[in-house]
Amino acid sequence: MHLVYADESGQIFDHPDLIPLGRTGDLLTDIYEEELIPLPEGATLVLLPGTKAAGIHRETGKMITLPGQATAVGALLPQGYTRLLLPGYTKREGADPLPLFGYTAVVWHDGRFYVAADATDLEKERWNPLNFHDVEAKVQDMLQAYPENRIYQHLSHCSLEYGCLTSQNTFLRRWEGALPVSSTCNAGCVGCISEQPEDSLFPSPQVRMNFKPTVEEMSELMINHLTASDDAIISFGQGCEGDPSTRGTDIAEAIRRTRAATDKGFININTNAGLTPMIREIVKAGLDLMRVSTISAIPEHYNAYYRPRGYGVEDVAASARYAAGKGVYVSINYLVFPGVTDREEEMEAMIHFINENGVRLIQMRNLNIDPDYYLAHIPRPQGEIFGMKRMMEIFREECPNTRIGSFTHVPPQEFRRVRSGSRIE
Repeated sequence: MHLVYADESGQIFDHPDLIPLGRTGDLLTDIYEEELIPLPEGATLVLLPGTKAAGIHRETGKMITLPGQATAVGALLPQGYTRLLLPGYTKREGADPLPLFGYTAVVWHDGRFYVAADATDLEKERWNPLNFHDVEAKVQDMLQAYPENRIYQHLSHCSLEYGCLTSQNTFLRRWEGALPVSSTCNAGCVGCISEQPEDSLFPSPQVRMNFKPTVEEMSELMINHLTASDDAIISFGQGCEGDPSTRGTDIAEAIRRTRAATDKGFININTNAGLTPMIREIVKAGLDLMRVSTISAIPEHYNAYYRPRGYGVEDVAASARYAAGKGVYVSINYLVFPGVTDREEEMEAMIHFINENGVRLIQMRNLNIDPDYYLAHIPRPQGEIFGMKRMMEIFREECPNTRIGSFTHVPPQEFRRVRSGSRIE
């Protein structure tokens, strides 16, 4: 393996004399061949500003930091791939935190780029950007068909400016489509991608929606999307909004109106699930799927990252348990980070959470954040590091009723609930 680095002009090179390093937590570590896969289609190589490229000299075994402006390089993985190691590097003095992306270790090996990653979900082809065609034309068609619906207007920006594939699906009327509804949130996540404090060291890569869609706008979009196919999914809770459960009463009414018009497709909510009374109301209205965002089942870690307002991990567990008990297919949107998520105490707490609260799917999500910034904001991790690959093996062993993937899936047959109008049988 050769170290990959970039010069001051941004040109990327491999260094034949230096063995690349990975990072787990705050530790630099060797990269093993069994941890590598070829750079996936749709991945992007990026420079890590404010860093120094570092590797192990092949002959002396000493760590070498490249002189001058040589910068570390990482890979941004497409959806469906789980990062096993962070890039190895050292920070330059006074460097700002890295932008909010999920950086993965990349090496040059056997004449091509490889990354330290795992192909976690077989449905990743559905989310390959190369499979999204004629989006701009479909956006214009939908805006003309629904000129008064502000949600479509908002999502047109997400589709064309941010390249959000879920919002593009809304215009393509297929698979999982986006339905953002809330400008407010009951958490203040350290790595929130749509809202950061004014004095934040890094800007949010997205702008949060600034209006409250009406029930009529919601149900209009829902009916339009769900009637397109039997496996269509419409999802509340997107990166461009706060937590949708803060509008639980309106969501419940929109679901009832939608189910009075069609029984096709599936209704999903992506939520932190901290507002249990609102989750109950949404579930009773006819929710099919719920994806609960979490980073840890340890209260101190969870609170340090999410900075919840008026709720805690016990409320999240209560929401998941209630929804699962009512036949909702419950998954977790698990924000994972090598060297933290794969530690013994984190795994034990999450395995207990999964098994006790009816979680049927773990959606692995690489945490988008500067590693040093993240570690500075959470309690110091304790316990043995098992490695991300072994962690997923342990989850499969200890949570036999739970799948590991990366996407929201149409639920298996035993979870498909019988509807009568807006009432769940």
